[in-house]
Amino acid sequence: MDLQDKQILDLLMENSRLTNKEIGERIHMTGQAVGNRIMRLMEEGTLEKFTIKVHYETKQFIYLYMDTNQFAALEAAVHAFPDIEEFYKVTGQACYMVVSHFAPAELNRFIEVISEWARYKVETVASDRSKR
Repeated sequence: MDLQDKQILDLLMENSRLTNKEIGERIHMTGQAVGNRIMRLMEEGTLEKFTIKVHYETKQFIYLYMDTNQFAALEAAVHAFPDIEEFYKVTGQACYMVVSHFAPAELNRFIEVISEWARYKVETVASDRSKR
């Protein structure tokens, strides 16, 4: 990936609705050249998809520590909750990490369900300090 690829990705992360022509005007390339680079980045797997960022009222990072070896049952239970944005098997002390957007009542329900298989630690975001 060269500097122009990085510039294209930065612009797309800022606004994924920009046209190839608009991107090209900002980085001094033709729209066709930008389109070719985007296609190559997609084929290489560097650029996977174009998406939006939704602002949620709440965000939690939930760490799950398994008490049993019923991993499939826990994973199925976690997948049943629509407010879960990301779900990872991790290394370290925790077995899983969940990124969620639960309202308080739904968070309590989630905790009740997963407590059958795991202990948990919930970290709630107080303020987003991301650049974007």
